[in-house]
Amino acid sequence: MGDPRRAIPRTDAVLAEPRVAKAAGTLGRDLVKAVVTDVQRAARNGEIAPGDVVDAVLARLPAGAASLRPVVNATGVVVHTNLGRAPLSAAALDALVAAGGATDVEFDLATGERARRGRGALAALAAAVPDAGGVHVVNNNAAALLLCALALAPGREIVVSRGELVEIGDGFRIPDLLAATGARLREVGTTNRTSVRDYADALGADTGFVLKVHPSNYRVTGFTSEAALGELAGLGVPVVADIGSGLLAPHPLLPAEPDATTALRAGATVVTASGDKLLGGPQAGLLLGDADLVERLRRHPAARALRVDKLTLAALEATLRGPRPPVRAALDTPVESLRQRARALARSLADVGAEAVSSVAAVGGGGAPGVELPSAAVSLPARYAAALRTGEPAVVGRVERDRCLLDLRTVRPEEDAKLLEAVRRCG
Repeated sequence: MGDPRRAIPRTDAVLAEPRVAKAAGTLGRDLVKAVVTDVQRAARNGEIAPGDVVDAVLARLPAGAASLRPVVNATGVVVHTNLGRAPLSAAALDALVAAGGATDVEFDLATGERARRGRGALAALAAAVPDAGGVHVVNNNAAALLLCALALAPGREIVVSRGELVEIGDGFRIPDLLAATGARLREVGTTNRTSVRDYADALGADTGFVLKVHPSNYRVTGFTSEAALGELAGLGVPVVADIGSGLLAPHPLLPAEPDATTALRAGATVVTASGDKLLGGPQAGLLLGDADLVERLRRHPAARALRVDKLTLAALEATLRGPRPPVRAALDTPVESLRQRARALARSLADVGAEAVSSVAAVGGGGAPGVELPSAAVSLPARYAAALRTGEPAVVGRVERDRCLLDLRTVRPEEDAKLLEAVRRCG
């Protein structure tokens, strides 16, 4: 008998196979060729039959050129940082596709001349917050705060309460960010109580601005007090309000969450916020406030390094102008609607021990700490958690009391069929 390895198809023959060739057109020839080489090596080692090489190649190819996998968020955390924060609306996704090629992002088609970059997104943001005299967009909220420090307090003092020197995810600390700009922090008050007098006593010729930070991912309760924005606005120096979560106007379910409109009306000079949290858009840092100061921020040399690309601008404009984004829909969905869906899914999965249960969801993303959102979930045996995470489609729930909960507050109705299919595959 001849050597069976001679039956292993050549690389060019595998690459020419129609299904493999089609994959190469999507994923790139180099990536596909590398997979072919690995499969051939496995065939030479006797791990794969020569006749199964093409099927093995197709099975090992990724679904797309990028390694990121779509995930069904069934955690009950509406803005889940580890899952990419806000899911984009259909309008924003369409805008991303439209912006993928050449666009008029910085060009006036009518005059044939250069135009203000991202003017459509900026106009939409200005329309959403009429109280802002000027608006600007950078690549995230940390960048917005960084730009304020660079432009308004180079070598000067930023006055901030000790109770607002916050740390967020992955060890990121606001004091470190501000100190890196060359500004000096002037800490006032205590961790639990800071008065307007504390700020006033700290002001001087070296004051760049007063910083008011919303402690978005924790709460201080008990014997506490803080100075209101209106009080700080009367001190005669610029007040930068970092509201964090990107709420542009008050929301009835989140009465304690600061919003840009209220902050500006209270006297904040500049408000900074995130675009990919409660706004429900792409990652971006929003700057809203006094027209002259915002223009000063926009013209600062560092603004070029912090600017957003055309894809972000397109998705942001579509989020602001388009229909209600998924984050807002998740917040606004009546709990009875969630219960009905949970009961329907549980009936379809009764044979695997599924139950419809009440649940408690959260805003997440550092927004509205402590706020509990009534919800409903499909409860499964705990063993399903790992299987669902690694399945196709990937579904991420949470484990409580030895049960895997699939919280429907963060699952869009059109994803129910995917959820059902994913559980069936794990059964």
